[in-house]
Amino acid sequence: MNIRVDDESLATMKFAVGQPVLRAEDPTLIQGQGQYTDDVNRPGMAFCAMVRSSQAHGILRGIDAAAARAMPGVIAVYTAADLTAAGYGPMPYRVALPGRNGTQLVKPERFALASDKVRFVGDPVACVIAQTAAQAEDAAEAVVVDIEPLPVVVEMSQAVAPDAPQLYDEAPGNVALDYHFGDSEKVAEAFKSAAHVTRLHIVDSRIVINPMEVRAAVAEFDKASGRFTLWAPTQGVTGSRANAAEMMKVAPEKMRFVATNVGGSFGMKGAIFPEYICVMHAARDLGRPVKWTDKRSESFLSDHHGRAQEFDCELALAADGAFLAVRCTGFGDLGGYMTQIGPLFSTFNIVKHVNSCYRTPLIEVSTRCVFTNTAPVTAYRGAGRPEGNYYMERLIDTAAAEMGMDPVKLRRKNHIKPGQIPYKAPSGSVYDSGDFPAILDKALEVSDWKGFAARKRESAKRGKLRGRGLGQFLEVTAPLQAEYGGIHFERDGGVTILTGSHDHGQGHWTTFAQIVATKLGVPFEKIRLMQTDSDQLKGGTGTGGSKSLMCSGTAFVEASAKVVEKGKAIASHLLEAGVEDITFDAGRFAIAGTDRSLTIMEMADRLRSGANLPKDAPQSLDVDHTGTAGPATYPNGCHVCEVEVDPDTGVVEVAKYTMVGDFGTVVNPMIVEGQVIGGVMQGIGQCLLEETHYTPDGQLTTGSFMDYAMPRADNTPQFAYAALGTPATTNPLGVKGCGEAGCAGSMTSVMNALVDALSAYGVRHIDMPATPRKVWEAIQAGKSAAA
Repeated sequence: MNIRVDDESLATMKFAVGQPVLRAEDPTLIQGQGQYTDDVNRPGMAFCAMVRSSQAHGILRGIDAAAARAMPGVIAVYTAADLTAAGYGPMPYRVALPGRNGTQLVKPERFALASDKVRFVGDPVACVIAQTAAQAEDAAEAVVVDIEPLPVVVEMSQAVAPDAPQLYDEAPGNVALDYHFGDSEKVAEAFKSAAHVTRLHIVDSRIVINPMEVRAAVAEFDKASGRFTLWAPTQGVTGSRANAAEMMKVAPEKMRFVATNVGGSFGMKGAIFPEYICVMHAARDLGRPVKWTDKRSESFLSDHHGRAQEFDCELALAADGAFLAVRCTGFGDLGGYMTQIGPLFSTFNIVKHVNSCYRTPLIEVSTRCVFTNTAPVTAYRGAGRPEGNYYMERLIDTAAAEMGMDPVKLRRKNHIKPGQIPYKAPSGSVYDSGDFPAILDKALEVSDWKGFAARKRESAKRGKLRGRGLGQFLEVTAPLQAEYGGIHFERDGGVTILTGSHDHGQGHWTTFAQIVATKLGVPFEKIRLMQTDSDQLKGGTGTGGSKSLMCSGTAFVEASAKVVEKGKAIASHLLEAGVEDITFDAGRFAIAGTDRSLTIMEMADRLRSGANLPKDAPQSLDVDHTGTAGPATYPNGCHVCEVEVDPDTGVVEVAKYTMVGDFGTVVNPMIVEGQVIGGVMQGIGQCLLEETHYTPDGQLTTGSFMDYAMPRADNTPQFAYAALGTPATTNPLGVKGCGEAGCAGSMTSVMNALVDALSAYGVRHIDMPATPRKVWEAIQAGKSAAA
């Protein structure tokens, strides 16, 4: 039998869900034709430079800007007094976590410019507006800031000491939240009855987020309409518009937010920053556009940082290795100010992730979220998800070593089995899908686990220590939120898809276009994505928590069904048949049982040309739809890392790296693999390279790329990747988030591999970043102990 496949069907298959389609975004970006916020220039534009505190903690006694105002090109200098007089609001908070015994989260107000105290080096206290950027920067250096120094605290564990300096009167002991989850009595009983208890003190080191694009903002104010336009990098223009409007005390419709290309964010750029308020105030006050662009050296100080946790972790086990309970007690560093969702990462996100893919009957998490005289801390790729998994995986490997058990067998013994799914975890999460034993087995196979001994001997011949580590993980994504999904058939013959999630490197255009091309048979190359302008969107929840494909994908699936429904009604008139006789397949409407048909693109063209349809018939195929909300998904996987350590220098090299992931239905396997590799490299950076160091008086000594070691090409191993997906049951595509999983797998596997390599010297644990100095010192300490 001959089967005829037309060109349209072949094109649909080539770009369908599941195909490794090359990213449509890339030609523009790699040719340097992307437009970032700093590329936005408006007629008559002035420039802004910030004046920042050089002290980590102090009373702001005064600001003398007389010399600055007299300098060439200076238009204005604004302080907190000016912004207060304008009536602007404080930075918004979006977390309402309860504290222990009914206590509430303390939320000190933060305004765009400090007025009474400064609380970290880099705290903005004024801004200068000038005709050129250079003039603004020169004048900013001429502003004299009188600060009476106060004692400083930079370590989270020291912030709660009785004699520690207090950052806020309303937060005694510097504690914003005393968080507790779990049944303390039951957990204590489990530990009391345990045959073995493993304990580790674990530091989750502070990260300077360092996206490729520094932050910037351009503001414009239309006096006639009373409307702002703000260009700034973000993770979702609809939510950022609402936040900016709230702070500027205007209605949302009086705020337009535009985010063109965004060069990385990883959670940090989702907030409204003080500089954005300053340029909007200046634009309105001066009646001209105003631009501010950060400098890399300044961004180290003023950007929000990531991670920054410290926990005492404990695992109770029965004699046969069965997990009885896990307990984590520690701190989450908020920095000098609380960010929008700052307390979430070290509290509830630890609860949701520390049990991972294991049957752990009891969980207890106690966290004090504290203020310190350091840069504020926000979400960073995973935002507590990697940490929760890291704590559990380090406990498992340590317990296996202490009990003389095989770490692989210990994991297998405690896995949640496929037959136990759906599984309700003690955190309250309900896992709807997954095969965790199969994921582990696949990782062992692909990594050639059995061949490790030979590789270790080969490394030893070259004088190197070789270690291997497993990192099995499970993530709980953000829930499936009701996202906007629009499909518009344009006059030029193209199709615009619109959604509120925002791409800052993920490949949304390609992925979303594959879904629409599959569902509607629209030519892939005709599809373009609108995500950048709040005026063009009818809603949106933004990107974050590995939920974009779940949310926008669901919206586009449902919107596509509405397009087909409208198309059938239109086709019944154009083809002169009953609606019930119209079929739709691979982009073509047809009368069932006949050869009479037209494609969806032909229909769109007929509608543009004037189809003379009855008034009660749809007049276009356009759809604006808000998708269905639903629960989270549970992406999971297992990474295997092998490292080589030079015992003479402490230098660590990742020699071999294997990744196996369960991301449900995979829309574009090439993009998924790239996302995982990117997360792995950020994990390797945190584990081995990136050190954020504050002096006791709060000065950041690692404030440039000369001092702060980012991962480079020579830190990148060869990767082996395999997918073993079980579709999610909670969204129509069956997808699970993948954007943050690389960090969850790499932090665990890299550090487990390093400890395995150093175990020859009696090393039981080492904290990140495991820099050459720290590794060398651990080796020397081990030698001394053995002597």
